[in-house]
Amino acid sequence: MTTARTSAVSYLRVSGKGQIEGDGIRRQRDTVAEYARRNGLRVEEEFRDEGVSGTRDLDDRAGLARLLDRLESNGTRIVLVERADRLARDLLVGEVILARFREIGARVIAAESGTELTVDGDDPTRKLIRQVLGAVAEYDKAVTVLKLRAARDRMRRESGRCEGRKPYGTRPGEAAGLDLLYALARKPRGKKRSSPAAIAQELNRRGVVSRSGRPWSRGVVWAILRRGSPASRE
Repeated sequence: MTTARTSAVSYLRVSGKGQIEGDGIRRQRDTVAEYARRNGLRVEEEFRDEGVSGTRDLDDRAGLARLLDRLESNGTRIVLVERADRLARDLLVGEVILARFREIGARVIAAESGTELTVDGDDPTRKLIRQVLGAVAEYDKAVTVLKLRAARDRMRRESGRCEGRKPYGTRPGEAAGLDLLYALARKPRGKKRSSPAAIAQELNRRGVVSRSGRPWSRGVVWAILRRGSPASRE
C-alpha cells in the first residue's frame, strides 16, 4: 500500500435495531479509520445501511446504491468495510455485489484483516459462483441479441427498413422530389443518361428542396441512386 494519502470511501452496515442503537456503527467506523490511518488513506465519505439484512441484494440497499453511484461519478476506487460480512452475509449476494465493484474497477478491502475482497481467490465455491454469474450474463446478452435481431427482421418484413436514417423520399413532401430525381436519371432514347452532377443542377434549377435545405450536390444524388435503379422505383 502506498504511503501517499489516497482517497477512499467506507461502507458500514448493521442489520438489527439493537446494533443501530448500540456500538455497531461506531465499532465499524473505528476499525475502518484505524486501517486508513495505518495505510495512508483518507476516508472522504461514509455510506451506511442501517437495519438492513446482509442477505439482501443491491436493490434493497440505498446506502450501497449511493456508494456505487459515487464510485462511478468521481473516480474513487478504494472501498473500506469492517469485514466481508458487513458487505453481505449471503455468499451469493456478496459475489453479486463484488462483481459490481469489479466492473467499476474498485477495490473493496476488509479493514479488520486487510484482505482485498475483490481479488479473485481460489475458493472453489466463490469461483463457481463467479463462473455461474458470468454464464448467466453471457446468456442474457445472447438472448438480447436474438430479440433485437428478431425485431429488426420483423420490421424489415413490415416496412422494408428498420434502422439508420430514413432515406430521402420517406418524409412528408419528399416523394415528388424523389420521383423527379429518378425521372431525370432515366436514360432517354437515343441520348446519354444524365450524370449525378447534371441531375443535381436540374433539381436546383427547378427549386426542389433537399432534406438538408442546402443545394443538391453530385454526391447526394449519387447516394440516392445507389439505393436502387430507377426502374425499381416505378
